[in-house]
Amino acid sequence: MKNPREAIINRRDLLPLLFSNPDEYLFVAGLAGAAKDAAAWTREADNLIALGGAMGGAIAMGLGMALTATHRKIAVITGDGELLMNAGVLATVASAAPENLTIVCIDNGRHGETGGQLGHTSKRTNLAVLAEGSGLGSIMTVSTPEELPAAREFLADGNAPKFLWARVQPGPPADYKRNWNLVDCRLRFRRANAIKL
Repeated sequence: MKNPREAIINRRDLLPLLFSNPDEYLFVAGLAGAAKDAAAWTREADNLIALGGAMGGAIAMGLGMALTATHRKIAVITGDGELLMNAGVLATVASAAPENLTIVCIDNGRHGETGGQLGHTSKRTNLAVLAEGSGLGSIMTVSTPEELPAAREFLADGNAPKFLWARVQPGPPADYKRNWNLVDCRLRFRRANAIKL
């Protein structure tokens, strides 16, 4: 495995290059950088619910949505730190095996919310191996822009649940001021998508 510090993807370019038609999905974004990146990319569209104060909860929420809204495509945008806070949820996803769930982990190898300290994935932790060991069968890793067209195809095919480990350069997420009225965000998402949250 390459060292994640060798990743050359700019995180701000990632999401638009992965999802050719974002309107086809309901998105759940985890904390901090992943939520800022998703909110900036979608301009906080009605098909995005971005979490705050719920570290480790994005994949679990996405799983619940996938199991109850089986007619919709669900995509979780999370970060390496948040995923590792609740890594056991990958085993639950594998066991439940929803055919409409995609997980994208944006991994900069840093703990961005607490000062940019090196995270586990900057050292020895391999999230693709973690996902495989949890029982997920559809897994891909990218660390260069040249790999992103194949990643877009990977996300578009019907073999789910799937896990994409996107190793990006260290650096700040999108500079976007989110709506932090989380009740308002939840109600907006529910009204627009007829999903109970």
